[in-house]
Amino acid sequence: MYFNWEGVMPAVTTKFTDDDTLDLDMFAVNIKAQIDAGVHGLVLGGTLGEASTLTDDEKRVLIETTVGLADGRLPVIINIAEQSTKDAIRAADNADKYGADGLMMLPPMRYKSTDYETVTYFETVAKSTDLPIMIYNNPVDYKIEVTLDMLDQLLKLDNIQAVKESTRNVSNVTRIKNKFKNRLKVLCGVDTLALESILMGADGWVAGLVCAFPRETVAIYELAKAGRIDEAIRIYRWFLPLLELDINPQLVQNIKLAEVATGIGTENVRAPRLPLQGPERERVLEIIEQGVKTRPDLPDYKSL
Repeated sequence: MYFNWEGVMPAVTTKFTDDDTLDLDMFAVNIKAQIDAGVHGLVLGGTLGEASTLTDDEKRVLIETTVGLADGRLPVIINIAEQSTKDAIRAADNADKYGADGLMMLPPMRYKSTDYETVTYFETVAKSTDLPIMIYNNPVDYKIEVTLDMLDQLLKLDNIQAVKESTRNVSNVTRIKNKFKNRLKVLCGVDTLALESILMGADGWVAGLVCAFPRETVAIYELAKAGRIDEAIRIYRWFLPLLELDINPQLVQNIKLAEVATGIGTENVRAPRLPLQGPERERVLEIIEQGVKTRPDLPDYKSL
């Protein structure tokens, strides 16, 4: 049941054709770019993956395709974001059946569960599967916080092993490390706090803009872990205006526009999402164009 919850793990976007079917050709282009850049895992079906719009069969196809592309070189994680415990158990079973290596789990969707209900939900699903689990703690967007006391209860289960820390409070990295030491891996889930979180001891980064800029993202992580902080900061300062596109209600559209600019994606989203329009589109394009124009030279980060 061991799983190495460390490194850069892209929350990959789901690619769609003009006819609103899965675009597996462009999906493969992006996944290969992520692997070539040296990412450490791949997360499917998260917010960026437009999970709420995907059918069960589409999730199966995405898992099986990604497992084939990864070819054992790095783990494939699928997000579980369901409304009922029964559906979450079924999703975990399907993930295992289709070849996923791990799960990222959100609290129940739509219903604002109590602390007791939330812990029971996670426990029940975890007991139903042997797959390792990363709890996704994002009270800003999903209105339910998984507190330290709740995590303490959940860690009685061996396959709950990591937390995606998205409270937007970087001090939580230290709080978690102080309380749990190495019992719980911490992965930053907020692009604009990634380097800060890594420097405070986060084990990894579930990243968004990595979808368009995989090499720069992995370089920041590897340089920081190697103690080459000034070099990491230089790249991170260039990256920040782009990273801020991730903390926006239209993050999917923003990041898909960035993927177009770097040649590893398309702008197609699934309704009710629609491509950006008007002044906001121009604003985002200006940020992306400036970022592409000034992309920094990278050291040989893979050899660190």
